[in-house]
Amino acid sequence: MFKKGTKLYSILKGACPKCHEESMFKNKNPYMLSEALSMYEKCSNCGTRYKIEPSFFYGSMYVSYSVGIAFAVAAFVISHFIFEAGINLVFISIIGTLIVFMPVILRLSRNIWINLFIHYDKRFAKK
Repeated sequence: MFKKGTKLYSILKGACPKCHEESMFKNKNPYMLSEALSMYEKCSNCGTRYKIEPSFFYGSMYVSYSVGIAFAVAAFVISHFIFEAGINLVFISIIGTLIVFMPVILRLSRNIWINLFIHYDKRFAKK
């Protein structure tokens, strides 16, 4: 399910969507906030340019909204139904979750966005 050649592999690992060999991000740690969205210009293995056109990743804002909603719903379900917290604590847990996971959400949305346009090609994978 999460092996090379699948969209999920590229999305969750942040790997090049065409060859799945290298990370698109310069720093693998999303919590280095100064470098959280710092990406290589192209893949050194297959030469795929990550910024297909100017302002390409502005589209990932729409994906980011959906991913953020998914994280907020997960925080709500966990705090309200599992821990049976009151409404104020549920609200705080949702806000806290969105703040803590913001770098992850931003990277994940960029990974999803680029994977909508670039598809895996096994010819570029290392043997």
